[in-house]
Order: sequence, then C-alpha cells, then structure tokens
Amino acid sequence: MEESIVEVGALLQEDGHCLFRVWAPLVKQAGVLLNSHYHGLVSRRGGYWEVTIPCIRPGDRYQIQLGDGPPLPDPASRWQPDGVHGASAVAGTHYNWTDQAWKGLRMEELIIYELHTGTFTPTGDFAGIIDQLDYLHDLGITAIELMPIAQFPGDRNWGYDGVFPFAAHTAYGGIEGLKDLVNAAHAKGIAVLLDVVYNHFGPEGNHFPQFGPYTTDKYKGVWGPVVNFDDAYSDGVRNFFWQNALMWLNEFHLDGLRLDAVHAIWDHGARHFIDELRIKVEALSQSTGRHKLLIAELDLNHPRYIQSPAIGGYGLSGQWIDEFHHALHSLVTGEVKGYYEDFGQPQHLVKAIRDGYVYTGQYSQHRKKNFGTYPTGTTNDQFVVFAQNHDQIGNRPGGDRLSSLVSYEMQKLVAATVLLSPYTPLLFMGEEYGEKNPFQYFISHTDEHLVEMVRKGRREEFAYFFGDDEVPDPQAEATFLQCKLSRAYTFDERAANLLSFYKYLINMRKFVPSLRSTHREDLQLLDTGHEYIIGFRRQDGFDALLIFLHFSQATSECHFPLPAGARKVLDSSASVWLGPGELPLSEPYPESWTLQPESVVVFEIPKKI
Repeated sequence: MEESIVEVGALLQEDGHCLFRVWAPLVKQAGVLLNSHYHGLVSRRGGYWEVTIPCIRPGDRYQIQLGDGPPLPDPASRWQPDGVHGASAVAGTHYNWTDQAWKGLRMEELIIYELHTGTFTPTGDFAGIIDQLDYLHDLGITAIELMPIAQFPGDRNWGYDGVFPFAAHTAYGGIEGLKDLVNAAHAKGIAVLLDVVYNHFGPEGNHFPQFGPYTTDKYKGVWGPVVNFDDAYSDGVRNFFWQNALMWLNEFHLDGLRLDAVHAIWDHGARHFIDELRIKVEALSQSTGRHKLLIAELDLNHPRYIQSPAIGGYGLSGQWIDEFHHALHSLVTGEVKGYYEDFGQPQHLVKAIRDGYVYTGQYSQHRKKNFGTYPTGTTNDQFVVFAQNHDQIGNRPGGDRLSSLVSYEMQKLVAATVLLSPYTPLLFMGEEYGEKNPFQYFISHTDEHLVEMVRKGRREEFAYFFGDDEVPDPQAEATFLQCKLSRAYTFDERAANLLSFYKYLINMRKFVPSLRSTHREDLQLLDTGHEYIIGFRRQDGFDALLIFLHFSQATSECHFPLPAGARKVLDSSASVWLGPGELPLSEPYPESWTLQPESVVVFEIPKKI
C-alpha cells in the first residue's frame, strides 16, 4: 500500500490560518516561536508535532523550540530571508500562473542546458535567466537544468551544501523569482529541471540532528553522515523528501528533477525510496496531465534505476552517463589519470556510442575489479550524455573548460559527437560558443574552521589527479566572479561561429527523422578501416544518415564506400565553419576518401522505397 504524504513546515491557508508541523520523534516537548510569542505544539502520531494559528501573513518570522533547547529554524522552511542561521519565514503559495496549456516534455524531446544561477548572468539570479530565455530558445534548447538552488550559507555556492531543501535561495530571487522563471520558460516552450540533493546535508546551518535521526551510521558516506532512508525512524525522513520532490513538481510547476548521486542514497528496505518516489511522481503526472521527469545521476553501470518496474527496475525517466564523457574527454585531451585511466582509446568511445555504458562487465583498472552490466530493457533517450558539466569542469584545479584544452576544430567535433549521438544531449552553459572563463568550485561559508577544511580537502582531492597544481581559494569572491560567463559570441568571430555550428547541429537533431529514433537497433557501427575514424549509421524508417567522426590530428583515409546518391549535409572543416576547407569528393564515390583532421562529416542517404 502506498504511503501517504504528511506535510511538514509552515502551511499557510487562504483564510490566514497556518498549520505549523514538524517531525521530531525523540523530543518530549516542542513549540513554535512566532513573532517572539511561544505556542506549544501538540504531539501527533509518527513523531509529528503541530499547531494551527490564525491571522498569519507571509513573511511572519518563526522558529522551532525543542524542549528547553535554543530556538531553531524549521528544517522544512520555505523561506530563509536572513540566511541559514536566521529565523524562518512563513511563505504563501498563491501565484498567477499563465502556463495552463503546458504539458511538459518527454525524454526524447529534451536538449538540456545545465546552468548555475549565480554565474550564468551578471545579476546572478532567476530574473537574469529570464532575460536569456530568448537566447536559449534561439539556440534550440528545450530544457534548462538548474544546479541546486536550496538555501545554502552565504550568497555563492555550487548548491550541494544546501541545508533547507524546501527554500529557494533568497539571493537568487526566492519563491516568486523561481515561479516567474518557470512560468516564463514554459511560455517559450522550454522545460525547467531542478537538481536536488537527497543523499547528504550541507555542513553549515545544518540543524537536522537536533530534530531527529535524519542520518544513520549504518553506512559510511563520502560527503558526511548518510541520510536515513532505511534505519529506525526512517519513515519521517522518507516522507520529508517525498514531500520536497512533489512540492517542486506541483506547486512550482517544475518539469523534472535531476537526483544527485542516487548511488549514495542507501536503502536496503523492501521498497526503495527511489521506487516509491517514482510511484508518487507518476500519480502527480496523471492527476495534473503533465509529464514529470526523474533523472538520476548514477556512478554505477547498472540499468536498474531506469528499467521498467515490470522487470524489477525503479522506472526513472533517465540517468546521466559519465562514461560517455570520460571516453570522449580522454580521447580528445589525452588525459589518462585518475578514473580516466580506464579510457583514452577510440574503442572506448565506440563502445559508449553503441551501448551508453563503456564497462559492461569487463575489468576496470581504476576500480580493480570487473565492473558494470549491459543496459538491457532501456532506450537510448534514457541516457543523458555530455562533453562537459559542472562536475567535470569544476573538479579540475583551475576549473578549465574543454575550450582551453583542445583546438577549435576539436570543439566542433566534440559538439557533433554529443548532439548527433543516439542519446539525450546535455550542454553546460557557455560551451556552445567555447566559453574560456573557468568554472571553479566556490563557497561563502561563515565558519572559518569549515572554510579551511574545504580548502584542505580540495588540495588533497586534486593531488590525486593533477599533482601539485595550484588550487584557487574556493572562499574568495574573486574565484566566483571569474566564473561569470563572458558571452564572447558578442565580440569574437570564432565564438559566434561556434555558436552557429551548435545551432545547426541542434536544428538537425530536432528535425532530421533519423536523429530522433530512440531504438538501439536504429544505430549501426560502420567499418571505416581507420581506428580514429568512428563511423555509424542512424536511421528511422526510410530516413538515414552516415556520420563520420575523425579524431586524428592528421589527414586520414576513410575506407567506407559511400552509396550512390549520398549527399553531404555537414562538414565541420568547411570554410563556412571557419575550418581549413572541405576536401574534394569525386563522383562516382571512390572506395576510400579523405577527411580533414579533427572533423565531422555527415551524409544523407537517398530514401529507398
């Protein structure tokens, strides 16, 4: 039987009455300090405490007092106007939505653009993103994915240190600002996805331990204590995060959630937290008539999270595929340290293009064991692939982007590899024009001891990959400011041309039928006779394309005989793309033909009736 949701927090009604409910199963007494007046909370079943108080207005400050302890902000606070250490504020839910016709998007319709609210625009807020929606629409993006926006310490942070999962960060524009963004994006035909963190809590402003057993010591966590999803008292914790997910998807009209590091959500109970979350989100989709998506970040080559429940899966919409990135990145940069030691050869990228996963049971040198399994029972659109994202850029000492590591021609080839792949593509803000400004890790903690611990941790982490490379100070405001986008396409010819190239690829992906197929059997690898020329055929019914990705830095011969009537529709080396120039191709086509270094060439095949 499906568990029902018990709503927690300050739940304001239209008549001005407000229900204050908190989960604190181990205390003997609790109260709410509302505008400095104490109101006792009544104990209810399941460890909940509650009271209803009349004449409450949005913005009224309140705190929770447990026993004779100090007043604390509400873990389920939806508004922290004075930061993570200040009192909570009552929030209203009314908003004049104009997106009634919006029904959401399916995975196969997504072209995702990941962005960080604070660095995407000069203003660093939701209003700034709204100002860029026309740009994103013109680029061809169909969905933006916001890095976490839950209230965190200070005014700059990646977002994974959030300690108030229900509160949209005040510096970004809070509740109203986020709703304005979603409403405006839907008017442009753009879905909005939100990155949420359910696997750990941030360190500063974290009052969860005072309220109850939100964490457990059954497991060892990478980022601190593990969230309690299956130990004693876990019912209240599971309820807390289910409510959080449904709030974003329902009240805020968000189209989907990117679930951070689901492999760190430990649950060995009979019904996994993720499985039940999917059931509740499906029910919401049915009741609202809108598609809602759940996409997992998963560091395991196991399709269980996206397989159908009919065969024992958790039924999520999709998952990030880091191995596609690793195979592509190591091939074009030559980096083979750390987890890149499992990659670096063309056959790794061939495997990623064909299967999504690179390791499907073979031995992993990095892990020192056999790793992964084949993704049976899945479709290509369930795999989200990328050449860059916040982790893969930010977790480098200098936060250097791919544009600083490879040539201009290689940037075009990388773009084509992602956007012409059979999988759902994700771009990281700025890559579409070769942004040169870094994206580094930054924080604004107020605890100096914690700041020094973060500095030390970053130095130790980078030493594993990059030796003694200098690590920027994550606490320094300058580190944050230099991550702001330059929008070089407004003044640099090559950046503007690369932007046009991305637009062309995205337009192909959206409107060429053979690039829209999600079935694995509609992709066929081609024998090109050259290790560094990766060729594959994509088709959908009678429509077909031949795609050749050339990763060598020298001119090379492709030994794949082109069919009669094949028409070239893209050559990244063409002068129109500021390339070295297309190489001549005579007709009838020869048995072999030549490709420019670091190029992509695409042919359309005549339809057979």
